[in-house]
Amino acid sequence: QVQLVESGGGLVQPGGSLRLSCVATGSTHSTYIMGWFRQPPGKEREFVASIRWSGDGTYYGDSMKGRSTISRDNAKSTVYLQMNILKPEDTAVYYCAASPPKPNVVFTIAGAYDHWGQGTQVTVSA
Repeated sequence: QVQLVESGGGLVQPGGSLRLSCVATGSTHSTYIMGWFRQPPGKEREFVASIRWSGDGTYYGDSMKGRSTISRDNAKSTVYLQMNILKPEDTAVYYCAASPPKPNVVFTIAGAYDHWGQGTQVTVSA
């Protein structure tokens, strides 16, 4: 079983930065895909970024492309999401997700992931 715990959310002014962390415990493997999603108020969950524990194959959604960086620290079993130049429309609950590799599955879709954290709130406001 995999457990994911996010942290690092909070209130930030427009133009500011935040780094979210996701600590994974349990039986993750270097082949696992780790993803970040977000769910703005009243909207559906959307893909932000993904990475393999092995560190290759990073992918970004359109919503934060160019303003976010996903990375991982295997020694700490932690995946990060660095977010820069934050905008009010980035306000959302941000979720970490994990999945073993699956053939013919697109990992930009929330349904592709088997494990989810509880989410961390990010509010961008002056």
